[in-house]
Amino acid sequence: MGNEHYVSYSTIHKLVKKLADKIVATNYQADYIVAIGSGGFIPARILKTFLNIPILAVGVSYYGIDNKPLDVIEKIQWIDDAQKHLQGKRIILIDEVDDSRTTLLYCIDELIKSNLKEIAVLVLHNKDKKKAGEFPKEVSHYFAAQDLKNVWIKYPWDAIEIDKHNIKARS
Repeated sequence: MGNEHYVSYSTIHKLVKKLADKIVATNYQADYIVAIGSGGFIPARILKTFLNIPILAVGVSYYGIDNKPLDVIEKIQWIDDAQKHLQGKRIILIDEVDDSRTTLLYCIDELIKSNLKEIAVLVLHNKDKKKAGEFPKEVSHYFAAQDLKNVWIKYPWDAIEIDKHNIKARS
């Protein structure tokens, strides 16, 4: 278990609250939360509780069978009429983890095409490892609720046996 980090729903709720507090402290006024699916869906919904702004969702796939990265990110679902929704707007882009940063950069590049005004990026966890690149100028804020070593993070929404998962998350 030394190479795995188990996280409970309760911990996720607290991490999202920490992120909400950080974004509020900056006076950043977002028009939308954009959740990166599938890992950003639950954190986005919790964030909505604290910030009370609408959620839009995008779906991409970077990992294939056996959690191995694909050669190219696949766009699974995207915001319909993105230009209409996002043009001139400020958004919060949220995902569960900043691992290699590949998914975040891909989504940011796609969202920038909508001529949005500004992006704040929020993640539950930032892994201490080399990233695929730096954020573009449109990203004005970046917050990770928790920094971790390069370990495999076990989120509760991936658990088959939630009680066993919770026991490991407590230890």
